[in-house]
Amino acid sequence: KMPAVPPAIIIGTGFWTLAHGFKVGKARTRYAELAKKDGEKDVDERFMLPNLYAQGTSKHVRAFNCIQRSHQHIFETFTTAAVGGLAGAATLPICTGISTLMYAVGRYYLSKGYAECDGDASKRYKFKPVSMFMWFGFLGNITLGMASCVLIISGKKTCLRL
Repeated sequence: KMPAVPPAIIIGTGFWTLAHGFKVGKARTRYAELAKKDGEKDVDERFMLPNLYAQGTSKHVRAFNCIQRSHQHIFETFTTAAVGGLAGAATLPICTGISTLMYAVGRYYLSKGYAECDGDASKRYKFKPVSMFMWFGFLGNITLGMASCVLIISGKKTCLRL
């Protein structure tokens, strides 16, 4: 049987992604209110949905856009990390569990860095080296997923009962 650790981490990261989306919604409202308070013009047009990112260059726009960017970045990496993690867990469950956990922890700290960078995206790795774990876990899951596919095609036994 395949250990439940890699899928459990992936599912947990999925729920965290959903929760992070709520954080983006709160940030949209918060920074729009701050922009109005500071006298910025056309705030609702620039900040509110259907705009993904707020328009302009004010400090409030930059701060919100960093939080939105962290959320968008999750969608650019999560699917590949999850599929690689599930494939890798079929033959290499312990290594894949560690790699998936690295992705999840690093992803959390990279998003936290984006949220706390006050609009300066170059400071998103504030929690370095922990935030870099996301990239090690991401690449690890891709590599382990490909290795698992090769092992399955070559006839090696898997943890799954096929």
